[in-house]
Amino acid sequence: MQRVRRFCLWLCLCALAGAAGAAQREYVPEPGEIGKDVMWLPSDDIMVTRMLDVARVTARDFVMDLGSGDGKIVIAAARRGARALGVEYNPDLVDYAARRAARAKLDGRARFVQGDLFEADLSQASVITLFLLEENNIKLRPKLLGLRPGTRVVSNYFSMGDWKADRAMTASVKEGCTAYCVAYLWIVPAKVDGVWKLPDGELTLKQSFQMIIGTLRAGGKETAVKGRMNGNRISFKAGAAQYRGRVSGDAIKGTVRTGGGASEWSASRAAARTAS
Repeated sequence: MQRVRRFCLWLCLCALAGAAGAAQREYVPEPGEIGKDVMWLPSDDIMVTRMLDVARVTARDFVMDLGSGDGKIVIAAARRGARALGVEYNPDLVDYAARRAARAKLDGRARFVQGDLFEADLSQASVITLFLLEENNIKLRPKLLGLRPGTRVVSNYFSMGDWKADRAMTASVKEGCTAYCVAYLWIVPAKVDGVWKLPDGELTLKQSFQMIIGTLRAGGKETAVKGRMNGNRISFKAGAAQYRGRVSGDAIKGTVRTGGGASEWSASRAAARTAS
């Protein structure tokens, strides 16, 4: 009878040890895992740094990583003091990233949610990070362009089609980058397409992403305009004059510099004409 009891005790201990071992063998992702929209590939550490550097992420930012995978970018942003949120479709990756953040004692600033990156609410983010295919970036593009002017969008390696990047940073093999070694930055531009009324004239702008062209009619003459947007900041040349300003809704205020010095300028958006 004593032998039977010892054998039963041994079986129970084996079962407990097996359960403990299974609990310790947590999910670890493998590069190349197929997800809903793309396969998961981790960014090299140096590229995580480059992506956050090109966007100039600080503690004042709220960073959202779409398709956050193992959480590397979210955790790195949180270590800079930023609030960071990862959106990931794979629940196993969500749990894995959350465990990594907890071990790094960043669970107060680094969070992860399970969800579809195309349906996520991006309105509170100051920085969006991506490591998706170009076709995914282009699919996201209308939503990104609808964000608050000045929002920074960073992509590891893949572009946005004909929306050209405002800046780029690269990393070398010597720095530890094995592939996908360019970080691209786009700054969401304010929408200025259309007609603007000046106290002494009219400014007509045609906008293609952050680039603008058009005409300035003032003083009885018409001058070609060419410039660009940087978030809600506008700059363009009209002949020898350099205009700079800040867009706030339907108003622009700034300074214009010519050979004779600088002066203030302002404009207000003209009401859209309706068909009669």
